[in-house]
Amino acid sequence: MSEQKPQTVPTTGHVWDGDLQEYNNPLPVWWVYTFYATVIFALVYWTIYPSWPFGKGWIGGVSKIAYVNSEGEAKTHSWNTRALLLADLNKAAIAQKPYFDKVEAMSYEQIAKDPEMSGFILSAGKSLFADNCAPCHQAGGQGMLGFFPNLTDDDWLYGGSYEKVHETLMSGRRGYMPAFSEVLNGGQIDQLANYVASLSGIGHDSAKAAAGDALFHGDAAGCYVCHGSGAKGRQELGAPNLTDNIWLWANVPAAGSPEGKIAAIRGVIASGLNKGVMPAWSARLTPEQIKVLTVYVHELGGGQ
Repeated sequence: MSEQKPQTVPTTGHVWDGDLQEYNNPLPVWWVYTFYATVIFALVYWTIYPSWPFGKGWIGGVSKIAYVNSEGEAKTHSWNTRALLLADLNKAAIAQKPYFDKVEAMSYEQIAKDPEMSGFILSAGKSLFADNCAPCHQAGGQGMLGFFPNLTDDDWLYGGSYEKVHETLMSGRRGYMPAFSEVLNGGQIDQLANYVASLSGIGHDSAKAAAGDALFHGDAAGCYVCHGSGAKGRQELGAPNLTDNIWLWANVPAAGSPEGKIAAIRGVIASGLNKGVMPAWSARLTPEQIKVLTVYVHELGGGQ
């Protein structure tokens, strides 16, 4: 049996129950100095940056951040993350300004052919699109059937030229189609639905489609006024092409049978549409930003 070495650690002199002693083990010197350093750091930090709430303000806040707010006013504020973000946005705007100046001075065709500007459009346009357009048109521009148009398929309701895309962004759009249940009976609406289905090669009742053809081109329904005599649509009205099997409002792709597809078309004809609304962005974005977005959206659809 090994001998127990005598205890060399000093005690405080406190003894309980005769042999229970309180040892005196001081903290390591490095730990004590580290603790003192953190206390000093905290005091310095409280002085430089806003810390404890005090009245209507806070203790500290010697460090200041200068920035320009969204109204163009120069501001100086005690350090906080919001002021820091605004200052960073100011720096980014300054760095981007030469490119936006070039955008303003160049034509759409020149921008599309310039490799350097094309890279800027891709970067800045993607950011602008994500902040302003993606909530409706989705991150990739694919849209949402029944609500928002697909911007990647080169099928444009109002035209896909640079000028038309710019016009759409500046002024917004408001699509409308009357509810034909107010002027046609159920049988006539079914005939029209069969005719529209036939235009895209969907299985249909030939007799009903023939009657629907007469309604489409006649005064009873008068669909040709908006969609054209060949049902190719009219971009000046935002009336879609009914012959290309591309659908925005009628959820035809989700239907598994010809009858289901015709039912989807019939629902749109009967109820009409009054939800194709896009806001005007001229009040929110600068002319240069709208020009960047114009080129970006134009290229999403492959141009026109």
